[in-house]
Formats: sequence, C-alpha cells, structure tokens
Amino acid sequence: MRELLRTAHTHQLSEAGLADIRNMLDAAFCGDFSDEDWTHGLGGIHAFVRDRRGPAAHGSVIMRRVLHAGRSYRVGHVEAVAVRADRRREGLGGRVMLALETVIDQAYDFGTLSASDEGAGLYRSRGWRLWEGRIEALGPAGPVRLPGEEDSTYLRPAAGRELPDHGAGALLFDWRDGDLL
Repeated sequence: MRELLRTAHTHQLSEAGLADIRNMLDAAFCGDFSDEDWTHGLGGIHAFVRDRRGPAAHGSVIMRRVLHAGRSYRVGHVEAVAVRADRRREGLGGRVMLALETVIDQAYDFGTLSASDEGAGLYRSRGWRLWEGRIEALGPAGPVRLPGEEDSTYLRPAAGRELPDHGAGALLFDWRDGDLL
C-alpha cells in the first residue's frame, strides 16, 4: 500500500503530531537533531508520510530572507528532511521533496538548503545546484562569513525564475539562533 503524503502548515498540526515528527527526526539523525534544529523547521509548510508506525518521512520549507547583489529575496529554505531508517531507499524522500519544491515554485524566488553528505545526492538528482560563491549571515554586528556552509549550500530556482549569479557576491542569509544555515 502506498501511504499518502500530507502537507500542512505548522499551526495545522496537533501537539501529538508534532511530537511524533520530532521523535522520528531525533531517531533518523541518531540524536544529532537539536531543539534549535527543530525550531528552524517550524512556522512553514511540512510535508510528511505516515505509516502504521507513525511518521516515515518528513521535510519542511520555511521563509527566509537572503540578500544578494543589492536585492532582497524571499526564499523557501528546506529544513528537517529525514526518512525513518526502516523506510529508506523507497522513494519517500523524493516524494517529500516534490511537495516542498511545489511550495517553493508557487511561493518563493528560489529554494535553499544545507545538505549533509548523505543527503546531497538526493538534492543533486532533483536539480538542486551547489552554490559556488560565498555564504554569509547578517549578524547583530554585521555580516559573518560561513565558510563551513560553502560546500553544502544548494539552490533551486522556482518555476520560471533564474538563480542569482554566484560571481556577483555572497548570499547573505538572515540571522537566527543555532546553526545559521
């Protein structure tokens, strides 16, 4: 049986439903999923698949501001993408990403995400492109370079749009607590 994929804004999910998703993410990331990581994935659209054991796959897209070459962009930033260990390699991650990419196409200038080594192949296979320029965040005291993100930040144009030119300067992300990207 093919499970249904559901999309919902954070406010539409029950406390119990959110707790189930959080527990799956904790397990999928082997305990390396912090409270700040969880908070980063809230406040936007969640795409998830449930089976008889609970959430089997999840991802969310939230709005962030990115400055580049004198322009401010509304971007759909993908967060908290994971598939439960017993359901990996069944296409669930691709189904979740398709739902999130649909949101990006309809609501944002382009999509961004920070990929783990394990997840990068999925994103590349879906047309996400590694950003070849600098990555920065606009901190309380001004721009902060994020060299550790410069080999793991991927972008995807929204339908009918172009990506920024990596040769025209850094992508400057809005500031947040925890991991900045």
